[in-house]
Amino acid sequence: MQSETAKPAALQPPPKGVEEEAVKSEDAGEPGASANTTETGVDPYLWLEDVEAAKSLDWARARNAEAKAKLADDAEFRTLEANLLAILDSDAKIPMVEKIGAHYYNFWKDKTHARGLWRRTTPAEYVKAKPAWETLIDLDALNKAEGENWVWHGVECLKPKDQRAPHDRCLIALSRGGADADVTREFDLVNKTWVKDGFFRKEAKGAMGWLDRDRVYVFTDFGAGTMTESGYPRIVKEWKRGTPIVTATVVYEGTGDDMYIAAVRDHARGFERDFVSRTIAFYNDELYLRGTDGKLVRIDAPNSANKSVHREWLTLQLREPYSAGGKTWAAGSLLVANFDEFMDGKREFIALFEPTDTTSLEEFTWTRTHVVLNVLDNVKNRLYVASHGAAGWAVAPYANGPAFDSLNVLPHDPDETEAVFVVATDYLKPSTLQLAEVGKSPVTLKTMPTFFDASKHVTEQHFAKSKDGTRIPYFLVRPKAIEYDGSNPTLLYGYGGFEVPMAPNYSGTVGKGWLETGGVYAVANIRGGGEYGPRWHQAALKANRGRAYEDFAAVAQDLTARKITSPKHLGI
Repeated sequence: MQSETAKPAALQPPPKGVEEEAVKSEDAGEPGASANTTETGVDPYLWLEDVEAAKSLDWARARNAEAKAKLADDAEFRTLEANLLAILDSDAKIPMVEKIGAHYYNFWKDKTHARGLWRRTTPAEYVKAKPAWETLIDLDALNKAEGENWVWHGVECLKPKDQRAPHDRCLIALSRGGADADVTREFDLVNKTWVKDGFFRKEAKGAMGWLDRDRVYVFTDFGAGTMTESGYPRIVKEWKRGTPIVTATVVYEGTGDDMYIAAVRDHARGFERDFVSRTIAFYNDELYLRGTDGKLVRIDAPNSANKSVHREWLTLQLREPYSAGGKTWAAGSLLVANFDEFMDGKREFIALFEPTDTTSLEEFTWTRTHVVLNVLDNVKNRLYVASHGAAGWAVAPYANGPAFDSLNVLPHDPDETEAVFVVATDYLKPSTLQLAEVGKSPVTLKTMPTFFDASKHVTEQHFAKSKDGTRIPYFLVRPKAIEYDGSNPTLLYGYGGFEVPMAPNYSGTVGKGWLETGGVYAVANIRGGGEYGPRWHQAALKANRGRAYEDFAAVAQDLTARKITSPKHLGI
């Protein structure tokens, strides 16, 4: 159970190597601020904030029509459009899966399923070139039947008490048109139908999660005064099946100034625990253990740390220096301690990772008894395994790990197995999905097809010097036969937010639409991101936000100094 799961799902980045793109904003300025603000301080386009209004939609359609008139009649554009659509609609992409019980579950979109299918197959079937999938929910068919525009927002399935029993009930979140607000509905996984008179949460920002078959935690809009100023739930309740939601028992009530209040049960067999999270702001949260008597005990760890509990272990991923038990650990460290002993007052931590000038911990993923550490070293991933034995914890490189520079590690079944999923990717090599079991060589489950000719390009890493002297890494994907005369058409991308590192990532659309035409592609690892851990993120926040733009400009200037491109040939 990780406290960050209580935050809005939009804050969780997608795995590397998946053909998905997300747009996020952090410390971007005041909402509604516009480059078109007049001298009187009034934004003439403020009415566009009402995104569903007919006037706003008509304005957007008109702008789209202008762009189409300039582009769509061009034969080259039509060819490019067809090529990119073929990639986006390809059935050969990797269907990312989640293991629930005996099955692998996947949410899939393609040309004929615009809203998507929730489906499942067995692990043995999944490795086949064309697995036999069992459809559970066809969202397009559901929308047609209900006259709705539902968008998939996620699922939580109840773990049965008996390990041999099948999973039979799930809570499905659906959003109307992709809005932040959603509904939660109970689904019968055996009969593949919605549960009549089952748990139902009406449309609001919030969520619902299982305690057991007849009880859920629900945090949502209960009426006036129950949402925070940020627009998220302020109250979490325990709700029993068959009773009105208005009679649900209050578990915790935050303040209006908080950001998000939530609760969750950890269903790990033998280590079942309940937690309440109080998110005050980004990277500022409190985590409470809820006892069987309903009383809450705060986990006495820094608000800025990412706090998580797995079986008997508490882990703290630090964003600020932390002193405990007579020792001080640097921001970016990953600490582990026995959870019950910590709650009894002991402060005996072991550091599974400590950062250096060039390394940071991108993520850590539990198996049943090990921790797989995904470390960035100058923005290149390296895997390590932390194991606990009679002599305590030990960390070693992952033997026979995937031979890629960019890796994303995802949980497989951390309560039952010693395996993880690993997505290995690169700018020029198609992504692979591997099953990596600790102590064994990874097994490739799926490989993305080659969507473009990468034989004429090469990937390099360079460093630029920002205005304050900081070295800013960036990746350069260029033709092997490049002319260093400043004339090469170049696209420069940067992000710099939410501690998200921009590591190499295979993209069929970038490859087909840009690289294959001879273009140069550069990705700047600017501050505000997570390439070098919390310090890299915190260096470009609030009053220092300008550093992210200075870093980006420094990379552009370095591309020009190397005669890769010039201002008139550079797009950003």
